[in-house]
Amino acid sequence: MKKFILSFVTLLLISVAVLGQDVVVFKHKEYTSHFSKSKLYPVMVEWWETKAKVGCPNPLPRKDAFQPDPQDMQLTDIKGDYVGSGFDRGHMSPAASNQCQTADVQIECFYMSNMAAQYHSLNAGDWKSLETATREWALKDDSIHIWAGNLGEIKRIGKVAVPKECWKVVHDLKTKEWFFFMFDNVANKPSGLKSHEVDRATLEKATGLKFK
Repeated sequence: MKKFILSFVTLLLISVAVLGQDVVVFKHKEYTSHFSKSKLYPVMVEWWETKAKVGCPNPLPRKDAFQPDPQDMQLTDIKGDYVGSGFDRGHMSPAASNQCQTADVQIECFYMSNMAAQYHSLNAGDWKSLETATREWALKDDSIHIWAGNLGEIKRIGKVAVPKECWKVVHDLKTKEWFFFMFDNVANKPSGLKSHEVDRATLEKATGLKFK
């Protein structure tokens, strides 16, 4: 109950902060996406990672079933905009963190409301390293609260804005530690997670969000 209240209050605070933006909220079983109608990427996605969610002995095979979000098929029918663009459909809530539950949960994480256009070197580099790290923390400490999102615009691929920066906030409920990361969406080689770590004030100022 305490975890639920904390999640609800935090989500409420964030929802208020983004109220003035062109954002539609998609609430799914394992994540909630705040999706920009003008940029066609999520400005913020929120979820939990726990031992039960990421530590099963026989995870479901990954299917890469990218598809529009059924809560707004027209708005999120953007899979084709990525074709031939040179950009990855970068998960916010990771595919590998959604393979220990039901097939429906795995399908949900491939909705385009959970994707942003990322250079492959970021998506398969330091961004992936942080995804791996949060699962390891969840296995050790059980409850990890995560927010991830995108900022700015480099260019458009079709209708979709390519974000200038991708960010992630991690709260370890057991240790009470907070971690804040901002990644430039560029085609550079991985430089390690420490090079992307920022303080709370920097990330909150950039995103306009408050994390408590």
